[in-house]
Amino acid sequence: MNVGVLASGTGSNLQALIDAAGHDELGPARLAVVGVNVPDCGALTRARAAGLATFVIDHRAHPTRDAFDQAVLAALRPHAVDLVVLAGFMRILTPAFLAAFSGRVINVHPSLLPAFPGVHSQAQAFRHGAKISGCTVHFVETGVDSGPIIAQTAVAVRDDDDEERLRLRILAEEHRLLPAVVRQIAEGRVSVQGRRVHVAPG
Repeated sequence: MNVGVLASGTGSNLQALIDAAGHDELGPARLAVVGVNVPDCGALTRARAAGLATFVIDHRAHPTRDAFDQAVLAALRPHAVDLVVLAGFMRILTPAFLAAFSGRVINVHPSLLPAFPGVHSQAQAFRHGAKISGCTVHFVETGVDSGPIIAQTAVAVRDDDDEERLRLRILAEEHRLLPAVVRQIAEGRVSVQGRRVHVAPG
């Protein structure tokens, strides 16, 4: 299975996938290409250091979301991408993009969805006084962080936490959860019925 990763930021979740691939922990999944929308982001540096194929499509150079998404689709096609992984990709994908990869786009989100969707989820959880937060890998739909949930990991919010300590502990769990889900999908162990996702034993 060829995996295309889209990212916008530091690329720590991308690095987790790169490290997992290097230790043969992605099963039949192969990192085929990494695309970024921020030309100088850390994810691009990490991808190039790993010798991965890359592309840069600056969203600011496109007049509409649809034009940007069409450019990204055109960049993915030569790599025969089977699964698109959003790893800190700070763009909302259009219905046309999602239709092109129907049921084959996943995202990692730093909360236990459906709680705290959108941006700054760790800060939302901390400020709300949540006792448990965590991270979620889910299929992507047109709504914000609304797709069927594949897997989650809980992270306790400690009495002596601050936002940064909580963010880092959640991030560490994202780094473990995302590669595991990519492998499960590549091995054909993930199925969806309505909003229920079933993961067969490995």
